[in-house]
Amino acid sequence: MKILGIQVLRGPNIWSINRKKLIQMRLDLEEMEERPTNLVEGFGERIEKLIPSLYTHRCSKGEPGGFLARIQEGTWMGHVIEHIALEIQTLAGMDTGFGRTRQTKTEGIYNVVFSYLEEKAGVYAAEAAVNIAKALINGDEYDLETDIQRMRELREMERLGPSTGSIVDEAISRDIPWIRLNKSSLVQLGYGKNQVRFRATMTERTNSIAVDIACNKDETKRLLLESAIPVAKGVTISNPDDLANAIEKLGYPLVFKPLDGNHGKGATINVKTDEAARAAFEYAQNYSRKVIIERFITGYDFRILVIDHKMVAAALRVPAHVTGNGQSTVQELIDKENLDPRRGYGHENVLTEITVDRDTLDLLAKKDYNLESVPPKGEIVYLKSTANLSTGGTSIDVTDLVHPQNVFISERISRIIGLDICGIDIMAENLTQPLPENGGVVLEVNAAPGFRMHLAPSEGLPRNVAAPVIDMLYPPGKSARIPIIAVTGTNGKTTTSRLIAHIVKSNGTRVGFTTSDGIYVQNTLLMKGDTTGPVSAEFILRDPTVEFAVLETARGGILRAGLGFNKCDIGVITNIQEDHLGISDIHTLEDLTRVKAVVIGAVKRSGWAVLNADNKYCIKVAGKADCNFAYFSMDENNPVIVEHCKKGGVAAIYESGYITIKKGDWKIRVEKVTHIPLTFGGTVDFMIQNVLAATLATFLWGYKIEDIRMSLETFIPSAAQTPGRMNTFRFKEFKILIDFAHNANGYNGVKDYLKSIEATEHVGVISATGDRRHEDIRETGRIAARMFDKIIICQEKYLRGRNAQDLIDLLMEGIADVKPDIEVIINNSGDDCLKYLIATAKSGSFITILSGTIDDAVAKVSDYLDKEFGV
Repeated sequence: MKILGIQVLRGPNIWSINRKKLIQMRLDLEEMEERPTNLVEGFGERIEKLIPSLYTHRCSKGEPGGFLARIQEGTWMGHVIEHIALEIQTLAGMDTGFGRTRQTKTEGIYNVVFSYLEEKAGVYAAEAAVNIAKALINGDEYDLETDIQRMRELREMERLGPSTGSIVDEAISRDIPWIRLNKSSLVQLGYGKNQVRFRATMTERTNSIAVDIACNKDETKRLLLESAIPVAKGVTISNPDDLANAIEKLGYPLVFKPLDGNHGKGATINVKTDEAARAAFEYAQNYSRKVIIERFITGYDFRILVIDHKMVAAALRVPAHVTGNGQSTVQELIDKENLDPRRGYGHENVLTEITVDRDTLDLLAKKDYNLESVPPKGEIVYLKSTANLSTGGTSIDVTDLVHPQNVFISERISRIIGLDICGIDIMAENLTQPLPENGGVVLEVNAAPGFRMHLAPSEGLPRNVAAPVIDMLYPPGKSARIPIIAVTGTNGKTTTSRLIAHIVKSNGTRVGFTTSDGIYVQNTLLMKGDTTGPVSAEFILRDPTVEFAVLETARGGILRAGLGFNKCDIGVITNIQEDHLGISDIHTLEDLTRVKAVVIGAVKRSGWAVLNADNKYCIKVAGKADCNFAYFSMDENNPVIVEHCKKGGVAAIYESGYITIKKGDWKIRVEKVTHIPLTFGGTVDFMIQNVLAATLATFLWGYKIEDIRMSLETFIPSAAQTPGRMNTFRFKEFKILIDFAHNANGYNGVKDYLKSIEATEHVGVISATGDRRHEDIRETGRIAARMFDKIIICQEKYLRGRNAQDLIDLLMEGIADVKPDIEVIINNSGDDCLKYLIATAKSGSFITILSGTIDDAVAKVSDYLDKEFGV
């Protein structure tokens, strides 16, 4: 067996609209295609022994043990690998359960698809699952634990922290989209102008001055002291020569901590001797030049969380510890404690495993203990100076026990420091009494406090502290989304997208749109190239200036990584026709329909699908749409249109020379096609179809007929407005048309237009695309022969792994089928070809350059035109 490729799908895709995070592995079973599991001796016993938890997999039988039963009966190895990949992720703390395995049209080659939580861990699981299956087939020993530990490490490297993750999860529960902006914890909620950003638990509302104050513990203490907030007495020093004076001023016991420290790093508590004080000072200086020395306050460590100046949770924090039993060593007690199923690696569980470090050894030494010491029964042995959960501490929820005066103090502190989200560390006997009465003090105020202790306390009620964060960032009435219209189809996507964007822009809204030419915001090209995939869509949705998104969405991006958005308001399919067949397991128009339908599947239920009623595959999509749908058609008597409107449906039709909206029995005429420049006086049918699609989509969004009409009249087809789409250049003696037609249907559309063009000679420049089927290339040659008097083949690019001469031969075969005697010139240099065209053009001739055969043809022809007219 061998892996042919692994794709990471990050958005709605052909396998699932809702399960956006999928690994798709293309797997060649090779000789195992002839050996299902029941023909591999001992396979079932070996897999059950290696991964006994596979018993929980129900598979198609729908009951525990179902998958193992399938193995005994006989199933193919792709199916086995799918289940192994899912289960080893679960064993590594990533429980995810969706999988599909499907054979392709090529015998022995399968698509193995399964869900993942963390991308790199998912890819690793795919590769590991194949290696595990090979070992099981051969009867080899396999070190499964190494794979599981590696996936844990990858998970911890990639995953959002528990605090960040909780905010994202809360946003998802409210249908708020999100985008991770870096490999760490910088996250965008919402799209375009309605986005907000946060990092860990700092939001874009967090005051930078407040963060500076909170990070300077000395400054924090001074401000609180001046505001009559009880704080621990202390001093800040940076010179070891000042240590003796500080000790004399404060007296033992003491606490040492770095001025700029966090998470308890560099802190030492309950220091009682000069020798220990020097060691604690040096330890703290590993993290900060300046060191805070405070009087050690006895009591319990509490954390109060305040969000948007309201107290939302409080917890008692207990440092990592073990309790002696009179028999086990400290190390044995730690090992036993780490067996608690609530403890895990990193942040995978409620609690974190306890590790031994310098702090642990120092605390043990203060008790004259070491790791081999045996504490008496009942003695609590603390292993960390601080109660951070990340070092193995535990937490107890005490939110409902906090005295109202302490609530007031905490909320006041958040305003004194100026933090929208802050964690307040308090040392006190309890929080049920006011701090001034029980001698409690505020130790620190933390910007970006951790939420984990409140989300999943060891004891007490968990608190959904992420909810008030979302309440603050998105108060009632504030939307997280911007309108999205997604456009897909075989032909006409780019022009339709541009026309929709023009209508939106003309109505005073800042639009961002993606096309096969580039990414635009309003009138500005921000990135040139084919930008019709998910990365380009996300580029627009990340832009804080964009108020409305129009996203051209091509087949390739959907297959490669899924959609770049989770929902859209309107999805448009212009048509589904033969193109790109035979690529990426898309062999038929039914296969292609399944790809294009992904866009419609992503339309929200209250949104609209805009579909071509003249295309039977679009009609099939409508039958499965889980949203409203409307049709457009070149024929008002199309039975689909008649039936749809009879039921009160909405449609856009071409009737009596007009673009018309039909609602039920009512007709609303938008504009005569001869007044719409994009239709070239009504002579180009495929452009009329594009106008119908764009008109219907914007009408359904809510634009007024008169505003749509004005936009249609002002959208001028040109190299600037529609580059590469029916661009005509008028030289003194001849004309040149440039169009991106690249398949049979596109060629036919241009052919129909050329019928209306009188010329002394029609000259065509064509080429083939290497990833098309032989018959598709031959057919474009046949159509070219029907519409041109002379043909130039310029095959300088789009080879895509093929030999240029092979492509030329296929075109020649198609041409010869129709006009064996037509003049055909082969010139594979775009620049030379263009020079030849200009130099040899006859008076009154019409030259058509198709399929982008010449690089930057629009710009180069424009330069020739400028020179002719002396510009």
